[in-house]
Amino acid sequence: MPAKKKQPKPRKPSRRQAEEAVETLLLWAGEDTRREGLLDTPKRVARAYEDWFSGYKSNPVEYLQRTFEEVEGYDEMIVLRDIAFESHCEHHMAPIIGKAHVGYLPNNKVVGISKLARVVEAFARRFQVQEKMTAQIANCIQDVLQPKGVGVVVEAKHQCMTTRGIHKSDVSMVTSQMVGTFRKDARTRVEFLRMIDANR
Repeated sequence: MPAKKKQPKPRKPSRRQAEEAVETLLLWAGEDTRREGLLDTPKRVARAYEDWFSGYKSNPVEYLQRTFEEVEGYDEMIVLRDIAFESHCEHHMAPIIGKAHVGYLPNNKVVGISKLARVVEAFARRFQVQEKMTAQIANCIQDVLQPKGVGVVVEAKHQCMTTRGIHKSDVSMVTSQMVGTFRKDARTRVEFLRMIDANR
């Protein structure tokens, strides 16, 4: 059976086309786009999309390129908790609001902690599925830093579920991805989970 031909990536529309698409959705929803309050809405939405989805212009690998090896032999776990993020569900384009916890066991080098937050941000500011985003963050850190292991836990509320459909407003989703020692060694995994839960 012949292999499927890979389809070329669709051409990116112009800003004007994006604004016209917003106007079409407003009309479809039943609005009058000539109203004063909506005259500039297509432009505002296009600008908002540039912010919300700036992750497509970011390469998270680049954030992890600069590392530090002068750490006096430090080889214990490093954890950054409560990294707030906003993302959007790729199924309904509705917001996903949450926080990520990232930990890794260094192997002779560490990275500036803000870079871990930037990796989360780069993946969050794209259309996402939470499970995929969790794995992307963990795998990126593992691939670039080559630590002994990585753990990522993401907690989030999905407005595709809280504001439509089943309307369950107090529900949050938790996903985790454990790589290397975090997956193989139960003690390392438990230590990480205790650290992100400390003093709560």
